[in-house]
Amino acid sequence: MNLDETDNKILKNLLVDARLSSRQLAYKLGLSTVTVITRIKKLEQQKLIAGYSARLNHHLLGYDLTAIIEVTTGGGKMLEIEEKISENENICAVYDITGHADILIIGKFKSRQEMSEFIKNISAIPNVENTETHLVLNTIKEDFRLI
Repeated sequence: MNLDETDNKILKNLLVDARLSSRQLAYKLGLSTVTVITRIKKLEQQKLIAGYSARLNHHLLGYDLTAIIEVTTGGGKMLEIEEKISENENICAVYDITGHADILIIGKFKSRQEMSEFIKNISAIPNVENTETHLVLNTIKEDFRLI
C-alpha cells in the first residue's frame, strides 16, 4: 500500500496519542477536519489501523517478569499449538520463527509461580517437544510502534 506524506503524518500522530480528536489532528497538521476524518476512515478500511489502545506500564500493574520462550514442535501441529498458546492473557506475542525452535513467545507474568504454571501447561500440549525460557533482566526498549 502506498502511503503519502499526509497518511504517514496522521499515523505518526495517532501512534503518539490515539486520543487526539480529528479536529485536534487537523489543526496540528494544518488540514481540514473532513480531510483527516476521510483519511483515517480510509486507513481503517485498508486495515492499516487495526484498532486503538492504551499503552500500559506493565511494571506498575505488577507484571515484573518478561519471558521469551522458544518452543519446538512436532507432528505438524504448530498452528494448533500457536492458537492454544495465544489464548493465554499473559502472552503479548507469538511468532513462527526460523532456527532451532519453531515458535517464539513473549509473555509477561506477575510471579515466578504464574510463569512456571504457564510453561508447564504449554509443555503438556501434545506435540510440544521442548521449551527454552529466557528471562529478561532489563528492558532497554520495548515499543512496537513503527513508522
